Amino acid sequence: MSWSPIVPYAIMAFVTAQRLAELVIDRRNTARLLAAGAYEVGARHYPAMVAMHAAWLAALWFTVGGLSIDLPLLTVFGVLQVLRVWVLATLGPRWTTRIIVMPGAPLVKRGPFRFLRHPNYTVVTAEIAVLPLVFGLVWVAILFTLLNAAMLTVRIRAENRALYGASDALSA
Repeated sequence: MSWSPIVPYAIMAFVTAQRLAELVIDRRNTARLLAAGAYEVGARHYPAMVAMHAAWLAALWFTVGGLSIDLPLLTVFGVLQVLRVWVLATLGPRWTTRIIVMPGAPLVKRGPFRFLRHPNYTVVTAEIAVLPLVFGLVWVAILFTLLNAAMLTVRIRAENRALYGASDALSA
């Protein structure tokens, strides 16, 4: 199917605006949680994670021009956006892009957390692969999927230690 050359950039503008809006939500929620006695875990790896996600967006912005769009994969990406909103809505004011732990707060076990321990990471992993594939950018999908896997190895280990304790983190 032939698309207007602006469509890939419109998709990228949507994704970028979405991520920027999430950073605003993150700042608000993080500040509120910290003020209420929560603490951050894994702050050392956070800048690398942000840089990786920014590089993913930049790689897409610089390469999508003039490319065709795979409509079935764009539909999959749309479904992933619905799942992303479900995760964010389920966590509500507890959602952040950082690992923020509120002592004594019970773990969220509703919504997508009934099915997966880390549904947000599942959605993000799929997004990192699927969006480049929408444009036929296999190399971007592979490169950033590998970088994300390395990042999540560190991040999930830190999060599991903070939320479940050291012994449970190894089995997660």
